[in-house]
Amino acid sequence: MKPRPIVEQTKTISADALGAMESNNGLAPQIASMARAFIASPGRYKMISLGVAICAVVGATAYGQIRLNAWNQPFYDALARKDVVEFAHQLAIFAGIAVILLILNVTQVWLNQMTKMKLREQLTRDLFDQWLEPMRAFRLAGSGQIGINPDQRIHEDARHLTELSTDLGIGLLQATLLLASFVGVLWILSDHVAFTIHGSTFVIPGYMVWCALLYAGTASWLSWRVGHPLIDLNAERYAREADLRFALVKVNERANALAVGCGERNEKDRLNRELDQVLVIMRSLVTGVTRLTWITAGYGWFAIVAPIVVAAPGFFSGDLSLGGLMVVVGAFNQVQQALRWFVDNFSTIADWRATLVRVASFRLALVQMDKLGHKTNRIERVPATDDKLTFDNLGIASPSGCTKLSEPHVAIAPAEHVLIRGAPGIGKTNLFCAIAGLWPWGSGRILLPSLNSMQFLPQRPYIPAGLLRDALAYPSRADNFNDPEFVAALDRMGLSRLAPGLDRSARWDKELSDAEQRDLAFARLLLHKPRWILIDGAIDALDSRGRARVLDLLQRELPQTAVINIGRQEPEEAFFTRVLSLTKDPEGLRLVPTIFPKAPARAMEQTASAP
Repeated sequence: MKPRPIVEQTKTISADALGAMESNNGLAPQIASMARAFIASPGRYKMISLGVAICAVVGATAYGQIRLNAWNQPFYDALARKDVVEFAHQLAIFAGIAVILLILNVTQVWLNQMTKMKLREQLTRDLFDQWLEPMRAFRLAGSGQIGINPDQRIHEDARHLTELSTDLGIGLLQATLLLASFVGVLWILSDHVAFTIHGSTFVIPGYMVWCALLYAGTASWLSWRVGHPLIDLNAERYAREADLRFALVKVNERANALAVGCGERNEKDRLNRELDQVLVIMRSLVTGVTRLTWITAGYGWFAIVAPIVVAAPGFFSGDLSLGGLMVVVGAFNQVQQALRWFVDNFSTIADWRATLVRVASFRLALVQMDKLGHKTNRIERVPATDDKLTFDNLGIASPSGCTKLSEPHVAIAPAEHVLIRGAPGIGKTNLFCAIAGLWPWGSGRILLPSLNSMQFLPQRPYIPAGLLRDALAYPSRADNFNDPEFVAALDRMGLSRLAPGLDRSARWDKELSDAEQRDLAFARLLLHKPRWILIDGAIDALDSRGRARVLDLLQRELPQTAVINIGRQEPEEAFFTRVLSLTKDPEGLRLVPTIFPKAPARAMEQTASAP
């Protein structure tokens, strides 16, 4: 006996594993992935222009700081000599340098903010494009942990990532230019720091440079050792924050049902549990940040006297004047400030790294969503040549088994009214999704008439926010119809009270009751007049009077339209002239978990814990 074919369960497992494995692919692949998205973005030239401008401003600022540091020597020497005329002259020079640096600083802030805005625009639009590719949002929603709270990743995480990337990038550029500008100056100035031991005087080449490197290197290593756990803690915090926000939105959206059922106490307990999860992570973050602060703050405080201490031998030996000492101290401070960038920003870097993981793994999951299950048996969907909707040996794979029609070959002609019925849980919605192209896993063929002539009505209709005429015309443009057509469609479905508000903007999914939203969806059918209508249980949700009215309107207003309802049949109904049944095929295809290459331990733990 041949073994049954095995189909990948990409619907529930694959994207979790993808996200988990991506989070462990390392920093370089994630940055490369985001860089490729940036290079492909339409606004890349604006971003490059901003980058060039920032480099020019930061370079000019570094040069200004070199001039300012050199100004220290004549200024402090004038003070030491009590030379009032030279003192006033040096103040005038300082004023000129300060004004130029102020202009550069303001320009840099403007460029910084513009870069954040443009970078966020490019990243968010790219995520919009990837998320709303045909069928991706639908598949992602059922893909486990990676598909939870996509709004958080697209909105908050993308904003946070772009802001942190801009600040850290400009800061790193500035630190690099400062280091390149002052390390040579500090090396030369080190010749003035002489040591005298037992009457012998000697100079250590680059003495101040080596001291700055040793000082900053030690602090950077300690910061990494102490602060590394903050990366994982920040990533976990953002996930828990997203869960809490989702729970809050859910309570707000269901406030009426919550009040009727007196469920406030239960929801409060649930919200407190979600908050507790956030607080547990935040307590760990508090501990981690506190430990890191011992390093960063201690480094900062000692930096006040460190350059004076290391340059003191030259000053006390008499080779360095007070002005010369201040020049050396200034150069040392600039070098160690550049070198301490990592120390000062480690907590921010950990935050940035955690946010990058969330955004990069989310984007990868979206890109890979089209490739999931490419080795799986799939239902063949082909255009029909006879203007019929035909099913040939159709089998729909699901985790609970294989669903098939009662007849192996079914051809539905235009204007037919067909009911496809089945017991609860047998896979009626999967059939609807398979016809619509949302559920590709299974076997057999579906021959489809022109998709432009078909309209699908799911159990819960989508009612977009905005103008009522746009919601009624969806998915077409409102200007495809005139006002009398809108009014007539609303009247026929008993929604005439809405007709005066065609140009009113609102959240109609909040303003209309569930019954009114279903009526609006049926009004769309009367407005569009498609040749084929496929309904997934929307008629079953109506009461007997509403059901009779809808079927009568479909019969009278759309006599040439084929209606396929996947649901149940009432005994007294004569609308459906043909009835098909759904059954389970014990020998058919069944979805089973995909086996991925073994991921690192942390990734496997994340995958195992995903719902």
